[in-house]
Amino acid sequence: MTKYFLICASKDHVVAGVDQGIAQAGHGRKDFMSKPAKDDWIIYYSSKDTFANGGAYQKFTAIGQISDGEPYLPDTDEKLKPYRRNVDYKTCHEADIRPLIEKFIKNKKRWGFYLISGFKEISKKDFDVIKDAMK
Repeated sequence: MTKYFLICASKDHVVAGVDQGIAQAGHGRKDFMSKPAKDDWIIYYSSKDTFANGGAYQKFTAIGQISDGEPYLPDTDEKLKPYRRNVDYKTCHEADIRPLIEKFIKNKKRWGFYLISGFKEISKKDFDVIKDAMK
């Protein structure tokens, strides 16, 4: 059964991931990246534009389908060893969160807390609302 996940990351990190065809969440936490299975879907939400001292962005920034079976560690000399997944990203447009709040977020006054958790499974219905806004 296909599952759907929402990942929160700064736009600059999302763009780098899309360029490389990979996804990571929570700075590469294995427990997060182990949850999606091959063919599950992810959507990225970017609350800010850059990781370091970024300004508010508040848009859904990428959508894709997991294309591998397990998380892996990249073969790099970098100090950080993040777990990643390969992703087939789809062509889309960014979508502002504000018009969508009424459609799927229960607590309208504290909607940011729902999105900023970093990684969560969402319903197909909520996924479709976001996906349709990104067409």
